Amino acid sequence: MHYSFKGKNALVTGSSKGIGRAVAIALAQGGANVTVNCSASLDQAEEVAQEIRKLGSKALVVACDVSDLAAVEELVQRTVAAFGSLDLFVSNAVYSDRQLLVEADMVGFRRTIEVSMWGALHGVRASAQQMIQQGKGGSITVVSSPHSIIPFPTAMAYNMAKAAIDHMARTAAIELIHHGIRVNVFHPGWIDTPGERKFFSEDQLADGAQQIPMKRLGTSEEMAHGICFTLSEEASYMTGTTLTMDGGVGLPWWSKRTEGKQ
Repeated sequence: MHYSFKGKNALVTGSSKGIGRAVAIALAQGGANVTVNCSASLDQAEEVAQEIRKLGSKALVVACDVSDLAAVEELVQRTVAAFGSLDLFVSNAVYSDRQLLVEADMVGFRRTIEVSMWGALHGVRASAQQMIQQGKGGSITVVSSPHSIIPFPTAMAYNMAKAAIDHMARTAAIELIHHGIRVNVFHPGWIDTPGERKFFSEDQLADGAQQIPMKRLGTSEEMAHGICFTLSEEASYMTGTTLTMDGGVGLPWWSKRTEGKQ
């Protein structure tokens, strides 16, 4: 980690595992104090907090459902009460059920939208309100997905949610720019996280990785470096844009024309 976050206070939703966990630890490596958020995985969130404290930063663990606006507003206020301010916000919490549209259980479909879309909006709104009140700017990164662009089958609700938060983040960027608040989007590709085990076996993940142009899944730590860049002073002239680290998933990977004779 080469980015400095000394004197900064951060909040990362969905940070008890996977990409969120890696981001929380990377921010602490840069010197930030971090609020670790989870919905129910308190033991794992506490483990992340312990890692942050070992690095010499402060850590706060708060469990809440990001689809609840009042709970997210309280999450922000607890962060400020613990650290004194909120300077960096990462919207990472997500939920996804995978079924064909015509077969989808609408309870799971709506839950995907509530967490993945409304949860992101709640976090951006509450953190931006706090940053405006502080009057010293800030940086927000919304973790989205190539699903916002590519219509992956069986992921209708997730695709919808990610497309919505991409445009939400860009709109927030133009609305908040005069407050000195930067808002960017981050697109990770197929990443080796615990969440992928909800949908795929180890053999399926290994086989699927071979279909990616880079022939492997990405790691949470790789994604954390990209997200931390968007939050850092090195990206101070960057707002309303999307940084993609997807191993080439967005390329025409189905074409074999690069694997031999043209």
